[in-house]
Amino acid sequence: MPATLPPLALYVHLPWCVRKCPYCDFNSYAAPATIPQSRYVDALLEDLDVDLAAVQDRPLISIFFGGGTPSLFSPDEIDRLLSGVRARLGCSADIEVTLEANPGAIEHGRFSAYRDAGVNRVSLGAQTFSDQRLEALGRIHGAQDVRSAAEELHAAGLSNFNIDLMYALPGQTVAQSLEDVQAALDLAPAHISHYQLTLEPGTVFYHRPPSLPDDDEAWRMQLECQARLASAGYAQYEVSAYARPGRQCRHNLNYWRFGDYLGVGAGAHGKFTIAGGGAPSIVRTSRIRQPREYLARAPQLRIERSYISATDLPFEFMVNALRLDEEFAERSFEQRTGLGFDTLRAPVAAAESRGLLQRSGPGAWRVTEFGRRFLNDLQALFLPDESSPQVAGERASPGDGPPATAASL
Repeated sequence: MPATLPPLALYVHLPWCVRKCPYCDFNSYAAPATIPQSRYVDALLEDLDVDLAAVQDRPLISIFFGGGTPSLFSPDEIDRLLSGVRARLGCSADIEVTLEANPGAIEHGRFSAYRDAGVNRVSLGAQTFSDQRLEALGRIHGAQDVRSAAEELHAAGLSNFNIDLMYALPGQTVAQSLEDVQAALDLAPAHISHYQLTLEPGTVFYHRPPSLPDDDEAWRMQLECQARLASAGYAQYEVSAYARPGRQCRHNLNYWRFGDYLGVGAGAHGKFTIAGGGAPSIVRTSRIRQPREYLARAPQLRIERSYISATDLPFEFMVNALRLDEEFAERSFEQRTGLGFDTLRAPVAAAESRGLLQRSGPGAWRVTEFGRRFLNDLQALFLPDESSPQVAGERASPGDGPPATAASL
């Protein structure tokens, strides 16, 4: 069955941050005394040239600057990069351009300059509004820095911004998690990402774990914070994503709906579809992770490509689709993968029999409330042998390779 080409996005990985946080397993590095910004932007544009054939005349619907801390790059360099992108690719008239920013690494007046460069959405890494817990998390900012950044965003006309919040933090109570949500709501963001702190292999916290709330307490935090967000008009549309009407992150929605995306920069991952007369070929790309090695290599030698096998495609589609609080259509699976829905009949039937999935209409399915609680178990039903999850999003970006399926946005 032939596939139709999905929408196309661009992910840009800027790997440096001021300091590596003890819970972070992203492909990020403590910044040198001087970040080679100009040289790195040149390399990003070279990367883009390598992948231009994958565009196939589609305009970009979104651009996402992830990291690291992208706001360490000057507005002039972000402007130069965006100008280079526009010179090479078409962009939709309402393209969404997101920049991640650390509230402790943003200079006064920069948001206006980023806006002038073409950024129209910002994601602030707040994590919590408790200075004590921010220190425990290794963050370089304080709660007041988040409030000041939000004020500057509103003043710059960038009201479409996200606040990242964590819950189930060391020593945190349910009441304190609700206080964090209320503090975020007071800043009137368009979007809130609310995700549980997890101890990821390879991090400082994994090897020296702090004392965290137990699973039941974390579940209470999730439920009560969800209710508070809903009462404030923020609808949950994904496991860890809440937005005001019309303010869902379009870039992340493209990931979860199995759209295509180019990935440029050290460690960046991409995925694109090559449609022909028959079954499509779906390609994953990855760049060298270490920035120094990345910059030292010629563009063609920075990248690796691999094809997603027909055996893996059902899981690749479902692991993302199941995260969304919307039904998924059998027709959408067929269009995105080129496979018939019969390839999913057995695991869908198993999920339905266990109360994890339910039919929501002709040719459409939805995750049940029970399935939301046990999402990892539901996703695992679609696993082929020796596969691992591939998810992406605000906090699990394609600059970091395939992260785990636990809610991490």
